[in-house]
Amino acid sequence: MLTREEALTYGLTFPDSYQDAPFHDDNWQLVRYRGNKKAFLWTYERDGYIHLNVKADPEWRDFWRRTYQSVIPGWHQNKEHWNTIILDGSIPEEEIRRMIAESYDLISDNPTKRIYEAVRKIPRGRVATYGQVAELAGNKRMSRAVGNALHKNPDPLLTPCYRVVNSKGELSGEFAFGGAGAQAKQLEADGIKVVHGRVDLAVYGIEIVDGRILE
Repeated sequence: MLTREEALTYGLTFPDSYQDAPFHDDNWQLVRYRGNKKAFLWTYERDGYIHLNVKADPEWRDFWRRTYQSVIPGWHQNKEHWNTIILDGSIPEEEIRRMIAESYDLISDNPTKRIYEAVRKIPRGRVATYGQVAELAGNKRMSRAVGNALHKNPDPLLTPCYRVVNSKGELSGEFAFGGAGAQAKQLEADGIKVVHGRVDLAVYGIEIVDGRILE
């Protein structure tokens, strides 16, 4: 990821996001979360490079700064809570996407966000049902919302929705994950055995205790 357009396009894949230019200056293009109108992605050109300002969890803020020289304390923003990403080609695109996604998660607070966070907790080699994901997301009754959210998943690499099956262990429709048999192939790559479109929940299913996945 090197251009403003790539960053904005990715930012706009998140639910209820929209682009804004509040300063009457084309150099500043923001992506906001519609629910509270807060910006989670700031883009601008400085010193010949596109810069991105993203909100950072304190637990990860310094990790990103230590790992990449092109991640610095937020320019013109609270340096305790914001990082600046310099798009100079030195940071892998998947890491940039992860930082933008983290910023969105911190800015927004909605069921879809909680659903994606819940799916990210499913360990490799395990699966969860829609109902279990709903429980992890804080509301056992929103199984249908889980299905809708996963259908619109903007970043399958970050949010492995292929690890979600129905209450019988059955996989989703053939083309839900990019092609016939795609979900089965991804599960098998995780070490999960799929037989006739179904996973044995007794073997591969997660267990939840007090709202958390039992290790």
